[in-house]
Amino acid sequence: MAEDPRDWQQETKLVRGGMARSPYGEISEAIFLTQSFAYESASAADKRFSGEEPGFIYQRFGNPTTQMFEDRLALLEGAETCRATASGMSAVHVSLQGLVRAGDHIVAGRALFGSCRWILSEWMPRFGVEVTFVDAVDVEAWKNAVRPNTKAFLVESPANPLLEVTAIGAVADIAHAAGAKLVVDNVFATPIFQKPLALGADIVVYSATKHIDGQGRVLGGAILGAEPLMTESYKDILRHTGPALSPFNSWVLLKGLETLELRVRRQTENAGKVADAIAAHSKAKRVIYPGRSDHPQAAIIANQMSGGGNVVAFDLGSREAAWRFLDTLAIVDISNNLGDAKSMATHPSTTTHRSMSEEQRQEIGLTEGWVRMSVGLEGSGDLVRDVNRALDAA
Repeated sequence: MAEDPRDWQQETKLVRGGMARSPYGEISEAIFLTQSFAYESASAADKRFSGEEPGFIYQRFGNPTTQMFEDRLALLEGAETCRATASGMSAVHVSLQGLVRAGDHIVAGRALFGSCRWILSEWMPRFGVEVTFVDAVDVEAWKNAVRPNTKAFLVESPANPLLEVTAIGAVADIAHAAGAKLVVDNVFATPIFQKPLALGADIVVYSATKHIDGQGRVLGGAILGAEPLMTESYKDILRHTGPALSPFNSWVLLKGLETLELRVRRQTENAGKVADAIAAHSKAKRVIYPGRSDHPQAAIIANQMSGGGNVVAFDLGSREAAWRFLDTLAIVDISNNLGDAKSMATHPSTTTHRSMSEEQRQEIGLTEGWVRMSVGLEGSGDLVRDVNRALDAA
């Protein structure tokens, strides 16, 4: 008896969503490593290219393994459609590029990953798109930034690197009143702990490189939303510019989805313990973690997130102290990635947000004492001991 996968529990969606078996009946999804596809006749090729008949044409347009990944992630997110891309940054870029043209205007939260900030402040203006940056937690700032030509809003929530949280529903209402679309980068919250589409967002983007892979292996990205908007805004740009996700990477990410919830919940449990340990240490000037009651946007978090995630940010007062902390770590790696099974910490001012000017970093409160830590799956006792030892040396 057939069941509607939309009725499945989240854990079942992660393991079985989007499954499409070949005639061989494989248990683990197949990797279709092929550039193109053959047709039974010239007429069949014509019908497939015209869209009269469904089917795959070329790996840049679609692939059976990639389709399984897209279908599974869409089911998890509660989206009608998902389109996979080669990296998280390609997903962010395409998600914005497909919504605007020369003469249009974008409003974005000013707390963004360094490359996202570069796209908005350096790249988009080259093509006649204006951008205004606002304090993302200030709802009135979004409203005041709207212009007649505003077509898109972009927000990271929680934001990279200081975990600022935005009221997605309130910002979505402002965007829609202005005739604009809201794009939410949901990487830090993951689809396990936050559902932006249910909160009013139009588009959700992911760097699947992070928690979805979760084991430091491949790059990947995803754009999710309603079918009409996805087709209108992204079908042609994805088809013709070629930011396609490879079938092998699609397969790796499919396998990552199977254990996503288990990993993220354990990482979050560990992160809470690490955050509490850091907060109790005299060397920490400030700790920000969405799972703590002292987070500046704790009320918003309680309304729209079901977990704090695995990233902790803390201020040690100076670059020298932050570097001493990092250099003393014995278990936690110094690395700019996040969402991995292995814990890792980085100094955002000189790594992930290096491309931002000093003025831009000051705008979001990113002074040189801040460390961003992605908590992994190691034993929490080992992590707390490692962190405390490094804090003693900071």
